[in-house]
Amino acid sequence: MHYIVHWIERHQLPCFYRKFLGIDCPGCGMQTALIELLKGNIVESIKVYPALIPTICMFIYLILHLIFKFKNGANFLKYCFIFTVVIIVINYVYKMIVNFNIKII
Repeated sequence: MHYIVHWIERHQLPCFYRKFLGIDCPGCGMQTALIELLKGNIVESIKVYPALIPTICMFIYLILHLIFKFKNGANFLKYCFIFTVVIIVINYVYKMIVNFNIKII
């Protein structure tokens, strides 16, 4: 596992959104959060990108739903998706406020 984590750390993809526009994208931090999660640093992973764990859980549930056809699986996935998107948007707005020192009233 250590070798895999070390390889992923060395081969992180750059954010083209940040490169061309100079600001973070809504997904910035996901790779770093995944690396922290693989290292076992759950709290640090959540601090870096809070939507990673709900996203992983949602995809695991999606795969299980496709295999086992849960009765209310589609509705549950819909709410999981909305929850995850809300986390991503709140995190993105927070990062933009902190990065640009925007004063709110």
